Amino acid sequence: MSVPPLIGFGHIWHRRLRPVEHAFRYPGYFLLLPMRSLREHPVAVLRRNRRGWLSFHDSDHGDGSCDSLAWFEKLLQDEGIRDADGEIWLHTFPRVLGYAFKPVSFWYAHRADGSLAAILAEVNNTFGERHAYLLAGPQLAWDCEHVAHKCFHVSPFCETQGEYRFRFKRSESTNLALVDLYDETGPLLRTGVEGTLHRLNTSTVRQAFFGTPLMTLGVIFHIHWQALRLWAKRLPFHRKPPAPKRFVTR
Repeated sequence: MSVPPLIGFGHIWHRRLRPVEHAFRYPGYFLLLPMRSLREHPVAVLRRNRRGWLSFHDSDHGDGSCDSLAWFEKLLQDEGIRDADGEIWLHTFPRVLGYAFKPVSFWYAHRADGSLAAILAEVNNTFGERHAYLLAGPQLAWDCEHVAHKCFHVSPFCETQGEYRFRFKRSESTNLALVDLYDETGPLLRTGVEGTLHRLNTSTVRQAFFGTPLMTLGVIFHIHWQALRLWAKRLPFHRKPPAPKRFVTR
């Protein structure tokens, strides 16, 4: 059966623990899109690959092609994951007035019985590069910790080493994604995005757009403002290494 696209209203936060403490928390919203249902039953309220107050463009994901779901399904096949025969949800930030910046998006691939077959964390940095961390295996489940080795440069104030620890929670009314960075000493960064879920319709699109105007530009501003604050605190600056040769780290 077709399921409707959702929008989540909540907060985005980031906390650095060392060598100096630094934290921020901003209101925001995100889309939670049932990609296979939308393939069969498009909805008018989702401005897909066209202009709108809020819109979704397939080219913002994967290899930049016009069908991001086909790209993701091929990625699963290439990685030997062939039991993701249920819904595929994409947790992502929308374009706002055509402008996009998506620090991270999450693909949740389900089996027909509703269990998780795989999760893909798709990361973009401010240098226009993209990398993906694929989580899969018999232990994959909601509200469990999953680990991936960090190999993609994101911030000049963090070395490209250590490990990410992911945790995802989902209920009928909320969605939470936590991504913590650990190094050899212990936890270094704690980040997350959480929101209360509502059906995507004309009313909730207006609520998002007028409640948090120009959110995407705000994300860019906040990233650079926080970087300036970190520089003022004299955190070490690390040059960007070459991007990984392989797009997916499993």
